[in-house]
Amino acid sequence: MKAVILVGGEGTRLHPLTFNTPKAMVPILNKPFLEYLILYLKEHGVRDIILTTSYLPDRIQSYFGDGAESGVHLTYLVEETPLGTAGAVKNAESLLDEPFFVINGDVVTGIDLTAMMSQHRKVKPKVSLSLTPVDNPTIYGVVETDDKGMVKRFVEKPSWEEVTTNMINAGIYILEPEVLGYIPPSTTSMFERHLFPLLLEKGEPILSYPSTTYWIDIGTPEKYLKVTHDLLSGKAPSLSIYRPQISKNAQIHPSAQIEGPVLISEGCVIAQGAKIKGAVLEPKCQVDEDAVIEGAILWQESRVGKKAILKNCIVGSRCYIQEGSQVPDNCVLGDDVVVEKNSKLAPGTKVSPDKQIDTE
Repeated sequence: MKAVILVGGEGTRLHPLTFNTPKAMVPILNKPFLEYLILYLKEHGVRDIILTTSYLPDRIQSYFGDGAESGVHLTYLVEETPLGTAGAVKNAESLLDEPFFVINGDVVTGIDLTAMMSQHRKVKPKVSLSLTPVDNPTIYGVVETDDKGMVKRFVEKPSWEEVTTNMINAGIYILEPEVLGYIPPSTTSMFERHLFPLLLEKGEPILSYPSTTYWIDIGTPEKYLKVTHDLLSGKAPSLSIYRPQISKNAQIHPSAQIEGPVLISEGCVIAQGAKIKGAVLEPKCQVDEDAVIEGAILWQESRVGKKAILKNCIVGSRCYIQEGSQVPDNCVLGDDVVVEKNSKLAPGTKVSPDKQIDTE
């Protein structure tokens, strides 16, 4: 089986983390997010994967190469200008000659792709569309279906008075190759706004595949924090490739207090009196005396000074939070940011690599 992973977006909602890093390469428990998607597809028998890229494509290709180390074959298609979700897949049309998966490059889920393909082959629609329930459907586009599970219409961000379902597009599709003929070449086109409504208008069948298994997108810092906490705590048990652990190569002072689950990677140095709870430390991070890190994510080679306090925040690579500073909930620091001694950031503060500060 074949699949197309859409990894061309700039990840603007994840700024400042994605100023220097493609969203597909944002680390989750010390692995690039895209690695999860590749192994997820592989687990369901998909070995031939096409990556549609646009933003910083070399970063992706240099890491994954031809996919051999992951046991798959990767093909890269680079868009000079973004073509949208459907336009990107149209760009791969010559490589697609059988029913194939399309998956958004920001989805973490345990949806059973094998069962989804089995249902697709049995019913033989032109498209199968995965659905997932949400608590607040007014911030998404909902998908209405009939009693046989066939899609009737798409409703973009309905008001509560208009809500007839809480099922939304989960960002995983199976397409028959011929539907690509409805997508104009070299033109920006979206599945949700253009192709799927057009198929319904033409009377082409779209089958839904509802699932209540774990699902989240990592499109915002808040969701990125949440999925990391969910994986650490085991709330996403189907995502088995992620394992919280403490590296044998980490140097941890006997007086440091570590409350799990945590991920402390190789080369990390934890000084005396430091307290770490439910946090992720990527390789070569340094935590100085009596610092407190709770629920935070630290990318590689970052340093936390004496008595600094970090809670439920995200810290980019090579940052330095100096002595006595406080970085509270939902703060996001881009790469190479220095937080001066005894600073107290407001919750939700974002600091980009050029030191520009944005407080929500």
